[in-house]
Amino acid sequence: MLAQLITSFIASAGFGIIFNAPRASLLQCGISGMLGWMVYILLYETLTPVSASLIATVIVGGVSQIFARMYKTPVIIFSVAGIIPLVPGGLAYNAMRKFVENNYTVAMELAAQAAMISGAIALGLVLSEVLNQMIRRVIK
Repeated sequence: MLAQLITSFIASAGFGIIFNAPRASLLQCGISGMLGWMVYILLYETLTPVSASLIATVIVGGVSQIFARMYKTPVIIFSVAGIIPLVPGGLAYNAMRKFVENNYTVAMELAAQAAMISGAIALGLVLSEVLNQMIRRVIK
């Protein structure tokens, strides 16, 4: 698990570099991705991959909101880098490979799962923003 956390940190920070995030925010980009992956791994065994991705993305969104306020930078810097470990790239690749191999039944199953995980990631980011707005209204 430690190796996965370190790898997810490096991947998130690396994508922060690719997306031209400020150098001062690369540590936080890595932390948001690492936390999201940790939550995903912990929930993966008890929940479905879609549910685990949704909850992990809500955590990434919440952490991104906190970092954005603390460091006075846009939320998107931390949230985009933070969701990178959760993106189902391998699943989408396998779906395309099965299409090429004319194994359409398995390809459709994999593509549907990749689409549901992608939708859960998008929903998780929106949900974290809505929760943030609700909390801010209650505090005011």
